[in-house]
Amino acid sequence: MKNKDIIIGIIVGLIASSIGLLLVLLFFGKGNSVSHSLHVAINNNVFAKLVSMGALLNLAAFFLFIKTKKDAKAKGVLIATVVVAIITIIVKFV
Repeated sequence: MKNKDIIIGIIVGLIASSIGLLLVLLFFGKGNSVSHSLHVAINNNVFAKLVSMGALLNLAAFFLFIKTKKDAKAKGVLIATVVVAIITIIVKFV
């Protein structure tokens, strides 16, 4: 049961990060579309900043799970946040 909750937390964390990044690209993007805004962000070296802003939804999910005493799911959200951070570092430096 605990492993299932961690996996659910990881999925929630990845979805929250994706939705957060999409919202940030829609509001702060400098392109005509989401894909163009993403391309511009990567070329201008601001992609990591946008992902960091998008990860704020993970913070909300994490504290929601902590408040409802679903610690395993909160752990999954934390794992997803670390995975997103590692991917962001790879994209930034490669």
